[in-house]
Amino acid sequence: MFNRTASRCLLGLLTLPVLTVAQQSSACWLRDANSPAPATAYLLCEQGKFWATTDGGATWVANSTGAKSRLRAFSWIDAKRGVAIGDGGLLLATNDGGKTWQPRDSGVKQHLIDITFVGESGWISGYQGVMLHSADGGNTWQKQTTKTTMALEGVFFLDQDRGWSVGWSGAILRTTDGGKTWTQVKTPAASWTLFAVYFQDANNGWITGFAGQLLRSKDGGLTWTAQKSPVKNSLNAIAFDSANRGWIAYDDGLLVSEDKGETWTQTPAGGRFFLGKLLPVDKSLWAIGQSVVLMQSGSGREWKRNSVLAADSAAPFLPVPETKPAGR
Repeated sequence: MFNRTASRCLLGLLTLPVLTVAQQSSACWLRDANSPAPATAYLLCEQGKFWATTDGGATWVANSTGAKSRLRAFSWIDAKRGVAIGDGGLLLATNDGGKTWQPRDSGVKQHLIDITFVGESGWISGYQGVMLHSADGGNTWQKQTTKTTMALEGVFFLDQDRGWSVGWSGAILRTTDGGKTWTQVKTPAASWTLFAVYFQDANNGWITGFAGQLLRSKDGGLTWTAQKSPVKNSLNAIAFDSANRGWIAYDDGLLVSEDKGETWTQTPAGGRFFLGKLLPVDKSLWAIGQSVVLMQSGSGREWKRNSVLAADSAAPFLPVPETKPAGR
């Protein structure tokens, strides 16, 4: 079984920038990001802290979830309501913009990896094929049957019915009824762990994964074909910007597609940031690394580092001298 962490752990320790932060006593390893409203974004630290901006990243406010276990992801239904997930079935929710967080019963003990919401409907994927669903804005959760024991790294829903999930050993799942039934999709194009799935519409979708795996579907995920990737790194996230350019984040930088996802090329990112998430904020796209936020600038083909977070005397980030957990 491929451990996503092992391939980058040593490089991460050697190449992460050492940021001296006088006003911070704890480390922050960014794991996820979400933008539930214009100019509003939340960044999640796996150690339990999170950062919020309501002015497009010009200023940030820190708060804590109070989590006692490692956090892996979160999703926000709106600017007030959010749900954070983590190891050992950890599930926390807030109804006041993150000022306070309350535990929710996940009903499982497996590590929870990814979460997404469409309106009041939410889904959480995790280890051993776990898939949870909420129909009430994250207040209660029920298990869905996936018929796989593979860890599910990513989950994506286009609407409240059509969704996809991907994970270890090339696992691909598809649903057209909100997860009441999940169908496994087998394809020789997927031979390693898959990390993320993204659909532009009901037909056109992409999957990214370990060792430069890049898959394309034109029939709603019924079939998948391999696309050529210019790098063999782990491709961690994929999204399209407001100009219909496709972007893929990987450990060492970014890939871009100018032809609606048909071909992909490398583009400079300004450094090795171990990028793991792509976040639409208004009409812009942000790339989230272990300790950095990059923002589209100029024509949208260039990227700049958020200097408030990366260089300000009150910057939140410090390198984390420990191994990341398997599966993210």
